[in-house]
Amino acid sequence: MEASCLLITACIEHSLLTKQRRQEGQALSAPMVQHSDLAGKGVLVTGGGSGIGAALTAGFATQGAKVAFIDIAEVPSRELAAELSARSLHPVTYVKADLRSVEQAQDAVQEAAAGLGSISVLVNNAGWDDRHDVDEVTEAYWDESQAVNLRQMFFVTQASLPYLRQAGSASIINFSSISYLLNMGDLPSYAAAKAGIIGLTKSLAGRLGPEGIRVNAILPGMIVTERQKRLWLTEESISDTVARQCLKRPLTEADLVGPCLFLASSASAGMTAQTIIIDGGLL
Repeated sequence: MEASCLLITACIEHSLLTKQRRQEGQALSAPMVQHSDLAGKGVLVTGGGSGIGAALTAGFATQGAKVAFIDIAEVPSRELAAELSARSLHPVTYVKADLRSVEQAQDAVQEAAAGLGSISVLVNNAGWDDRHDVDEVTEAYWDESQAVNLRQMFFVTQASLPYLRQAGSASIINFSSISYLLNMGDLPSYAAAKAGIIGLTKSLAGRLGPEGIRVNAILPGMIVTERQKRLWLTEESISDTVARQCLKRPLTEADLVGPCLFLASSASAGMTAQTIIIDGGLL
């Protein structure tokens, strides 16, 4: 119960920070490349109400896609949907759900599909990167972390398959992380889930490829969001990581939009079962 409260609080605070950032004029960046084949396509983004997810939602809306997103934090998500709908070709649909509940996840996908008319692109972005010490992880905490970071990804995908199959040519993009590659000692459950996402991606690609559904994964490195700066990142830790990158600047949510649009579009029509690392060339 305690883990559930912490998760909900973290999601709401993250969404409020994203809202504040927009109000301060730090607009969600529009992509530089237009993928004409995405126009009019149904796109579903999980965790799309704040941070990386909000940037992805905005990116697809800018492409002229019909976008729906699922998020647990209602007030800021509705505000995001209204803001994007006012300047997009199609209304952006918000669906509230707690994806830890398989039933809620399934219902949310059905509601989103009904609003969109179809789903051609699924972006599994929702996650919870809470830090935790190996000596303090309880069974309840472990189950909670896996429910948010891995289990829901499978069941959202499963619920979306009837619609993706109807699309004829569809794309699933799963968000993992480079954290499991870096021997990071302060998030064992999260890292295990993110490693599991790669296995899930490859297995789904093998199963769904013959049906024309591509499945790929994006592994972000250090993405400097307001939530990350509030909870984990300091100026010193950001500088230390940038020093290890080939690209000498902090990466932000906007750096993930282009790669995600690429994987969703026909520009990557021959790609499946692949992973793309977006970390600025971390050494």
